Amino acid sequence: MTSGAPRDEKQVPQPERLLDHNYDGIQEYDNPLPRWWTLILLATVIYAALYWFNVPGFGIGKGRIVNYERDMAAARAHAAEIAAKSPPPSSGITAASLLAMAHDPSRLGSAKARFIATCAPCHRPDGGGNIGPNLTDDYWIHGGTPLEIMKTVSDGVPDKGMPTWSLTLKPEEIAELAAYVITLHDTHPPSPKEPQGVKVESEHE
Repeated sequence: MTSGAPRDEKQVPQPERLLDHNYDGIQEYDNPLPRWWTLILLATVIYAALYWFNVPGFGIGKGRIVNYERDMAAARAHAAEIAAKSPPPSSGITAASLLAMAHDPSRLGSAKARFIATCAPCHRPDGGGNIGPNLTDDYWIHGGTPLEIMKTVSDGVPDKGMPTWSLTLKPEEIAELAAYVITLHDTHPPSPKEPQGVKVESEHE
């Protein structure tokens, strides 16, 4: 800047706004945030606190927990309505045919790929359990017989976040996926999730 150029008075440090902070020869200058910015920040913090404590009227409806429960109930009702209109995927499938499929490598290749793509995020690629239960031990929450396993795959467990796979997979694909789950039994993956549900005598051999 040349010596003759005018200077903006707002850019010239005022002595009364110099703070008593000095770091490495640099003195701190009081330059507060704009008031409108501070008010927005304060309002956001207050709103977040009221929303977190589930105060009715902050957020839509009667609070976030009520909203969540309402949405989950609607999702379960919608899934049940669609499932009621879908043909049963177990037609022609027996426990014996599922066990035979579980010993047929030609049927398990695509089933393994589908398991890793759709089931591994909740059950791990080795079936040892993550968000969902361990599929390799003797304990089952929704039944551990071959047909019960296929029914769980088909119907899902919507209230626990497991999709109703009969809405997106063909009956044959569901059967192959159930057969692949059967092959995971007693594989002893590292660091498996603790047992959940009821112990079921194996029918998978």
